[in-house]
Amino acid sequence: MTRRYVTWAGEDDPDRLDTAVLSLGADRFECLGTSRSATWVTAWSLTTGPQWVTRRLEVTARGQGWSRDLLLERSGSGEWTARVSHTGAAPVDLATPGIEDPSALAGALDCDLALCPVTNSMPILRLGLLGERAPVEPTPLTMAWVVVPSLRVLRSDQVYAPGAPYDPGAGRAVVTYTSATRDVTADLTVDADGLVIDYPHLARRVR
Repeated sequence: MTRRYVTWAGEDDPDRLDTAVLSLGADRFECLGTSRSATWVTAWSLTTGPQWVTRRLEVTARGQGWSRDLLLERSGSGEWTARVSHTGAAPVDLATPGIEDPSALAGALDCDLALCPVTNSMPILRLGLLGERAPVEPTPLTMAWVVVPSLRVLRSDQVYAPGAPYDPGAGRAVVTYTSATRDVTADLTVDADGLVIDYPHLARRVR
């Protein structure tokens, strides 16, 4: 396993800072991370199985006078389950934590933790989007999208497409990401491990 320490600064929110410590294997990883904004903080841990398929995501969100916890798991047969808890008086605009509709997540292999650059890496690596032999056609995917700080879990339809293959001299590749759910398209710059260097208008790596 290779250990990586990565920090991103928010571009959409200058007060947000995201950090992650990753243990990278040949076809999987484990990682711990935090995200800090002006009004809330999250701490999370993520474990994938072979081919970077999500096994378990734990997230805690904390704000002034409130907290929420989510344990999201994907079984070997592909079923997603969630355990949640919450305390205190959260802002009234936060949705109830947990999975909105378990049946909507059928076929999803990945979680997608909102605002977290790490969870873009799993589909990029599994689809082989860094190399010269990347799929020619864009690949549509279903994600278990975890909204923060509410920790509501929704279906998200996304597409990953190859951009510029990995350039050893520059130390980077480009992958085009599209979220139909949020009507967002971005060219992600990533390194040889598939970790985001720059996610335009969201986050850029500072370490």
